[in-house]
Amino acid sequence: MDDATARNQLKNMLAELDRSITVLRGDPAPPDGRSAADAGSDLTGADRAQAMIDVATRQRTAVLDALKRLDSGDYGTCVDCGDPVPEGRLAARPEAARCVECQSVRERRR
Repeated sequence: MDDATARNQLKNMLAELDRSITVLRGDPAPPDGRSAADAGSDLTGADRAQAMIDVATRQRTAVLDALKRLDSGDYGTCVDCGDPVPEGRLAARPEAARCVECQSVRERRR
């Protein structure tokens, strides 16, 4: 993937993530007179929203890091082993920082 295409995809991802985070953070005041069960379901909904915000925030960080790698000329190089990140991986995940093997090792350690 050429740098201009990667940069465009990453900037589009960043804009979409920013919109999603903004929407998820919006918390309209609940109406009065709700039951305890309603409050419990709100808590579950709030927990779910916070989990989605956390995921979107981590992905946003990954996109910003990928843009930095583009600027420094390191985009497409695995941050762990220094080998090239396969084109197919970058096409599917433009923010990918690691080759498939290094990413697999990282995920197994979690």
